[in-house]
Amino acid sequence: MLPRKRFSKNIEDFTCAHCGATVKGNGYTDHCPTCLWSRHVDGNPGDRRSSCHGMMKPVRAEYSHSGFAMVHRCEKCGIEKRCRAAPADNTELLVSLSNRS
Repeated sequence: MLPRKRFSKNIEDFTCAHCGATVKGNGYTDHCPTCLWSRHVDGNPGDRRSSCHGMMKPVRAEYSHSGFAMVHRCEKCGIEKRCRAAPADNTELLVSLSNRS
């Protein structure tokens, strides 16, 4: 049996369920660049296999040589997931989240 792919590229546009911003997806987009919130829709990145669909709150950010990464916590099931920040993400919010870490 072949192992399951860890990432599935899905190019999807969406309206942010937290702030209402229109988000143009690029296949790697998993959160709103305006407010940084996400939705718990994936088991593995891009697979859309989660049945939770809870809102994922950005709870902290970390900065390293490769840039920012965020941690989201699902408000429905409590799972935490880490993801890389995108170039279009709200830098002020990322810095604010990193100061909370």
